[in-house]
This record gives sequence, structure tokens and C-alpha cells, in this order.
Amino acid sequence: MRISWITQSSAPSVVEYGTSAGAYTESATGTSSSYRYLAYKSGQIHHVVIGPLDPDTAYYYRCSSDSTRQFSLKTPPAHLPIKFTIVGDLGQTGWTNSTLQHIAQSNYDMLLLPGDLAYADFVQPLWDSFGRLVDPLASQRPWMVTQGNHEVEKIPIIHSTPFTAYNARWRMPFEESGSTSNLYYSFDVAGVHIIMLGSYTDFDPDSDQFKWLQGDLGNIDRGKTPWIVALIHAPWYNTNTDHQGEPESDLMKQHMEVLLYKARVDIVFAGHVHAYERFTRVYNGQADNCGPIHITIGDGGNREGLAKRYMDPIAGISVFREASFGHGQLEVVNATDAVWTWHRNDDDVSVVSDTVWLRSLSSNPACKS
Repeated sequence: MRISWITQSSAPSVVEYGTSAGAYTESATGTSSSYRYLAYKSGQIHHVVIGPLDPDTAYYYRCSSDSTRQFSLKTPPAHLPIKFTIVGDLGQTGWTNSTLQHIAQSNYDMLLLPGDLAYADFVQPLWDSFGRLVDPLASQRPWMVTQGNHEVEKIPIIHSTPFTAYNARWRMPFEESGSTSNLYYSFDVAGVHIIMLGSYTDFDPDSDQFKWLQGDLGNIDRGKTPWIVALIHAPWYNTNTDHQGEPESDLMKQHMEVLLYKARVDIVFAGHVHAYERFTRVYNGQADNCGPIHITIGDGGNREGLAKRYMDPIAGISVFREASFGHGQLEVVNATDAVWTWHRNDDDVSVVSDTVWLRSLSSNPACKS
């Protein structure tokens, strides 16, 4: 597990940890850095990898030998079942708060976020306030994220390097999966292979990301990970009037959809559109029993509001859609079965509004590639 935290002044990049509260039998040392963005200078950003850790185990830890703050985390299970929370376009609004409260009650093992975290949009102190907002949850469970358009923060000439804050603060395990960029990576957890893709970096067939994805998909062992889940930010399928015709959706789909289809990816989660939509299994614009299910979950609580207008008539492949804030839960029960539920925020109460049982493509003889 990588532990990340920020101190306003110089402090040791050390995490002390153990399986009993207050008893730190192990320690690990990492690195620290800071970044500048126009007139803003960040605090010291510390990243420390602890472990190896036992699966499905509670650990207690403290950062920089700070005796005033003790944290606890639970590692994911080594085998199925496992429960994911998925939420996109989170932001920092009242709706964000209620979404986080609902997530806190869900007893999940890992959170997956398909982009648009803080909605800092060049205002760097908003990255700090976002960190404080999610700290109670992100300190307890692994939060695995990919980037969205609000993470780019590139200003021509003035600040020409994109993703400065995102890459400094949210360091993901890209090197471990053979990736050369923090913007795309993969990992295995329990019986699931999860692929985090970058909608806002190069994805054409000559790109590093495309070639990395080809290799990553080719190395998957469905005996060990019978489920494959992919996350993108800009959805490839979308019947909302918002975010139609964008190259991050259309061109990425054009280049990469066939790779995911041939690898029999089970589910593709996306954000970007501030509403919820679930599609049937689909490939190349048509229902296909061997294609992935596409789910848009960009309704975490952003400040831009909901995308309430859908195209009419509804496309035949779109099964359920609703413009409400909320979050989703994917419980992978075993090698063949999983249940997906979408919880909308109705008057600040978590209401299950959509639910479906899924079967893995690896268990479907008709989809053996």
C-alpha cells in the first residue's frame, strides 16, 4: 500500500505501522517533493510504500512520527468476493458530502474513481481542501484513480506542463504494471484485473498508452483474474446531450474499443457526463453478448450540476439512465457472478435505483476468443 500525505514544513517521509493500535512494529521510508504552480507552492508531498501486508487485515499507522494522528486501514482480500465503490466527478459540494457519507456506510474494500477529483481548475488550494475532504475515507481504504479533463490544468506558455498537481499528489502504481505514465496503469486485486486508462493523453496506435494496453491485455491470466474491469474518463457510449462529439470519447473508442472487445473486458466505467447511465453489453455501436457493459458514473457531486438532457429517442443499447447524483457498488461474488447497484442521492438518502446481476465473459463458452 502506498501512503501519501502532505506536511506544511519539512518532515520525515516515514510511516510506522502494525496490526495493533499504537503498536508500530514496522516502519518504511519513502520520498517527498513539492511543486510550484504559478504563485502557489505546495507543501511537502510524501509517498511511502508499506508492506508486504497480509490481505483482509486491519493495520494501524502514523505518518512522520506524528503522535497526534493515528490512522487505520484495511487491506483488500486476496480472493473473491470483493466489493468496489465506484464514483466519478466527485468535486467538493454538498452533494459530494452526502455521497461520501453514503460511501462510508457501504463497507467497501476499494474505491475506483474514473477522473475529475478536486475540480481545482488551476486554483491549487482546492487540491488541499479536497485532500482534507476525502482524508477520512482515503486513509482507510485504497483509492485508485485515473485522470479527467479537470486534472489537466495546462496553461499555454504560462504553465505548459499538464497534470502537475495530479501527478504530484495522486501517485498510482504505474511502474509496477510496466507503464511509463501515472496517467494509465493496471493492477490485480482478488480475482479482478483493473485497467485505468488516460482519456487526456495520447491513445492512437503509435502511442505508448496503446502499445502498453496491448501488452497488458495480452498478459492477463483469466484463471487468476476471471474478471476484467476498465476505467476511462470520457465515455465511449453516451445518450446524454452533454459531451457529444469529443475526440477523447470518439477517437479513443475508435482506436481502443477493439482491444477491449478481443480481450473480453467485462465492464467499462466512465465519468465526465454528470449523470448515470448503464448500457447493455455492446461493441461497435451494437448490442453484443461478448462486449463489455458500459456504465457512466460521473455523478459524484461536482459543482457544475447535473446533465439532465438526454437524446430522444433512447438508443436501443441504453438500459437505464437518470440524472441524479450518487455512487455505484460492484460486488464480485465469485469467478462467474457479480452484482452492480447504483445508489442515487435522493433528499440526501442513499436509494438503490438500479441493480443488475452480471456473469463474467470468461465463463461464457460463446465468448472464448
